[in-house]
Amino acid sequence: MANKRRSRSRPSSRRKARPAANGSAVTTEQCARSLPVPRTAPDPWAVPWRGCNYHSFLTDSARWNGFEFRDGDIIISTPAKCGTTWTQMICALLVFQTPEFDRPLDLITPWLDMRTRKRADVFALYEAQTHRRFIKSHTPLDGLPADDRVTYISVGRDPRDVSLSMAAHIANIDFGKIAGVMTAALEEGETLQFPPPPPPFTGPRDAFLHWVDDTAPPEAVPMSLASTVHHLAGFWAACRGDTPQPPGCDRGDMVLLHYDDLQTDLEGEMRRLADRLGIDVPEERWPTLVKAAGFDEMRGRADVVAPDTENAFWKSNAGFFNRGTSGQWHDVLDR
Repeated sequence: MANKRRSRSRPSSRRKARPAANGSAVTTEQCARSLPVPRTAPDPWAVPWRGCNYHSFLTDSARWNGFEFRDGDIIISTPAKCGTTWTQMICALLVFQTPEFDRPLDLITPWLDMRTRKRADVFALYEAQTHRRFIKSHTPLDGLPADDRVTYISVGRDPRDVSLSMAAHIANIDFGKIAGVMTAALEEGETLQFPPPPPPFTGPRDAFLHWVDDTAPPEAVPMSLASTVHHLAGFWAACRGDTPQPPGCDRGDMVLLHYDDLQTDLEGEMRRLADRLGIDVPEERWPTLVKAAGFDEMRGRADVVAPDTENAFWKSNAGFFNRGTSGQWHDVLDR
């Protein structure tokens, strides 16, 4: 296995290991205003675009406080239902260069800001790793620590497909199991309060419109259209700034992927990501790795690839990998 770090152009004065604020009074409006990073700034990382606190019953960005980064760390930060587990699997295949892992994917790359494990336990899982680490998060960029040693990956997806995928995801959750695990994982001084259930829907179209019209602020992590766009806008702004650029991201420490590209050219996107991460893969290994990253292959190995299977969060582990398609919204919205 050859993991080599490629040099990346960065401002030399960039601050290291600046964590997200814990209990910060930064408002959603201030977070949103801080997202664009002008390329004319002498040090884009020194402007106050980090420090937003994202907190819900399920997740808390303050859990990043005190996390010790290493050179080469990768943070996979995506909106929910945009290919998070898919990207984790691809990173695992590139790092280990085999589809056989010594433990479930969820124990290799646990969701750091999720409140279903004690923070110390999550930190210990990552601390014990000797390979290149890839860390799962659903926190937007302005709530993550800024560190010069980290590569940040995000994935975009058609929001209409995100909504339908989220509906199927929620229908597959055993909320009783989640409540029990979260109660056991409460830190000192924490409480657990589930949000009120959504109103009854007349059908998928009605549920979609509720997802679109949800007015909860992004820092409350509502998993809505607004929060999805907010998350992706942060990466887009950091990648492209206020200067017109060709498509893509020209920052050496960020990689933007798209769900549709992974579907239409999985091997090409895996090779592109390997190149961006500075990972050399022997040519003869590519067919095996690409096959293992296929959606159907992951569904077939759902017991060890889907997250939180050890806690039986899902009514069906295979159901976690629902349709994995683009354009499914046509079945609902084009009627």
